[in-house]
Amino acid sequence: MSSKNRKHNRILSANLISYDCLENDVVVSQGMGKTLNVSRGGILLETHVQIDIKYSMSISIGLDDELVNIKGNAVYSKKSESGKYESGVEFMEVDKKAVRVLNKYIIAFNEQKAKSENSD
Repeated sequence: MSSKNRKHNRILSANLISYDCLENDVVVSQGMGKTLNVSRGGILLETHVQIDIKYSMSISIGLDDELVNIKGNAVYSKKSESGKYESGVEFMEVDKKAVRVLNKYIIAFNEQKAKSENSD
């Protein structure tokens, strides 16, 4: 998906996550990875294994010293030049706490980015 088609701006991010792949709310696989970028609508996730897009996902992300749990769907998963896999995950169910933490994290990141750009 090109940046022109996105509903939300993505910010570069490297946070550790754990995930469960679910079929009919039953865990079929689990893993760890890290976020490469994050927005209010989804994340780009880096893992050592490919994510099967037929499963829904339950993701736990550590943001700003808080743990948020979000449900989503992988919309694609492909091997990167590094040999790891990059998966675009669209958030499907985000509770109020997760929205608050995501918003706080994105605002803080944008403020930090603006400060660094102004100091150049």
